[in-house]
Amino acid sequence: MNRSIVSYGYLFAVVGVVIVLVSISLNYDAAHPDDLIEVGYLVVAAAVLNRTEVRLDRGRLTLLGLPIGAAAILLNPVHAAVVGLASSVGLRQRGAWPIVANAVIYSAIAVTGALVKAHLTTSAASGFLGRLLVLVVVTLSMVLLVTLGLTVRTGETVSSIARHNFTTPFFVAFAYLTLAALLASYVLDRSLLGYALATIVFLLGLALTDTIAGRRIRRVLESELSDADRHLFHSRAVEGVVHNLRNHIASAVGYLKEIDVNRLDPVDREAVETATAAANDAVTVLRSLSQGATPRVSYAPAPVDLNELVVRALGMARPRARSKEVELGLRETPDEVRVKADPLLLREVITNLINNAIDAAPRNGHVDLATGRRPNGWPYVAVADNGPGVSEENRHRLFEPHFTTKEGGTGLGLFMSYGIVREHQGDILFSNNRPRGAVFTLVLPPSAD
Repeated sequence: MNRSIVSYGYLFAVVGVVIVLVSISLNYDAAHPDDLIEVGYLVVAAAVLNRTEVRLDRGRLTLLGLPIGAAAILLNPVHAAVVGLASSVGLRQRGAWPIVANAVIYSAIAVTGALVKAHLTTSAASGFLGRLLVLVVVTLSMVLLVTLGLTVRTGETVSSIARHNFTTPFFVAFAYLTLAALLASYVLDRSLLGYALATIVFLLGLALTDTIAGRRIRRVLESELSDADRHLFHSRAVEGVVHNLRNHIASAVGYLKEIDVNRLDPVDREAVETATAAANDAVTVLRSLSQGATPRVSYAPAPVDLNELVVRALGMARPRARSKEVELGLRETPDEVRVKADPLLLREVITNLINNAIDAAPRNGHVDLATGRRPNGWPYVAVADNGPGVSEENRHRLFEPHFTTKEGGTGLGLFMSYGIVREHQGDILFSNNRPRGAVFTLVLPPSAD
């Protein structure tokens, strides 16, 4: 709650700055009226281009820099602020914070760039260097305001945000946005051809985001396929070993049973009985191991409600969380999230994910659960913690048997959970949480009912 109050306080302060900057520019605005068709075009462009986004490892990539940069070059500060406000249109599904933050921050960015242009001479403002200067100010303002907003909102330090975000792809993307905004400012000459050419520039930007999104989806699918292949390989290997060992031990048990212990002396009788008991225990262990490698799912006759399963699993994990003073949170979806499942096995999977998250979270940390439906309609359960996350070198070993980073861990929890979920025709997805931690998402096909 305190973090939320501070973050909205930050936005309130930015609003105050915007009001001051707009007040300063009123005389300039009156002397330099804009073409309302051009203003409307950039407003629509800002609303549309901010809806198209690409999920990156950290944050989202949109093309909002294109209309914002062009508006700062071409419009007076008041109308540039209007274009910035339009960036929040269409973000209703993302919640209150993204709507308010987009409107406030991008209005401030656009106003700042437009004020720089207003203080240039007419020839300088229309020249290449003047336009480039405005775009540099827009870019720097964007980096500064967004970085401060993330710091206030998440508590992550500025240096950490810079280290994780200001990468080569980041600078390449901003260079592209700068050049595209510069080109759009030249072709937007209030003619029909100018609007057509600017639209082409924006569409090329959309094609770029589609390409980036396609590459990311391909990487995710390749990672999921690799997880499935490795799990299948280890499962088949375990099944083969278990099958051979069970045959050999079954033969040994059969011969041990043929021995008449009553005809043996007490010492030999005890040895045979001990060997028989040990062999029977080995058969039991191998049977359970075989079931762990390829679990046998017994589907419930009626659809299973994921919300109910999560609540029960959360209750089972609370003692573990209390011992570590970890806060548990749950956001249940109002949507229907019924699946065809083995409720016992599925609850074990969810409990295992929660326990792993509790173990990964620091003392006084938090674990957040959420249920919902993905865009394709499949129900999901997401378990997020604020622990150290998973390094890239360990990412590809998460679902291997006996791999663990926990002291005293067996490394079988995720392996067996993955097998159970795959038997349900579902999947377990992993992603690093930001600013820190990990997110495991259990995805299952919806019930036919």
